[in-house]
Amino acid sequence: MTTVSAGLAAASASIMLLLGLIHLVYTFSGQRLHPRSLQVAEQMQNNSPRLTSQTTIWSAWIGFNASHSLGAIMFGVVYLNLATTYPDILWGSITLRIAGLLALIAYLALAARYWFSTPFRAIAVATTCYGTALLIA
Repeated sequence: MTTVSAGLAAASASIMLLLGLIHLVYTFSGQRLHPRSLQVAEQMQNNSPRLTSQTTIWSAWIGFNASHSLGAIMFGVVYLNLATTYPDILWGSITLRIAGLLALIAYLALAARYWFSTPFRAIAVATTCYGTALLIA
């Protein structure tokens, strides 16, 4: 374990933490995550998924976005703490090393398939930082 590897892992975690925080703010303020069409937003607010009538597509949309944000925030907080405060635990645990890499790869695959270029690029940088940290740790 080196200072460089800890710094790269911290940078990776910081990127994910920042993305999660921005997404959470966008989920609950402003209209950045709202559909451009007012009719679509109205339909989302007035329709339930087939799974249950206890929620609406709109409520589920907000909940999914919030929980998605919390996942990125949790990754960022945990791995930033490990990299900066407990690097020996991070690098000493094959489970933590692999879980971190798999989480980042999963986020990267989702970004490539379903999202847009800004989060994809940021997650690619985070994944590269973390992968490089693993190689030199």
